[in-house]
Amino acid sequence: MTVPDVVGLPFHIGRDIADDAGVTLANPDPDGPPIGAIAWPGLFYITSQQPTAGAEVYRWDSVAVELTEHGTAEFNAIRDNNEPPLKDAEHATPERERYIDLTDRDHT
Repeated sequence: MTVPDVVGLPFHIGRDIADDAGVTLANPDPDGPPIGAIAWPGLFYITSQQPTAGAEVYRWDSVAVELTEHGTAEFNAIRDNNEPPLKDAEHATPERERYIDLTDRDHT
């Protein structure tokens, strides 16, 4: 099964998407309460997941998710600073790939 991306979604939506994908959302603390008990009642958003989206797992494996209740996220994030985005030409410049020849050569 391929792990879906549920970060940023409300828990109840992420749970349904995970269910449709054949995986189960879980509390990262194996000794803690079930994740459904943490996310009820109220509106909770998924802030992280492990394994990450795109990972291959067995059917009904657990995907550990961290939650935050709606309205409790930190407000210290930078918002709309009206500055142009940073430019980094290095990362956009293609470089010649390097390959190592590991083929067996006949040394007779």
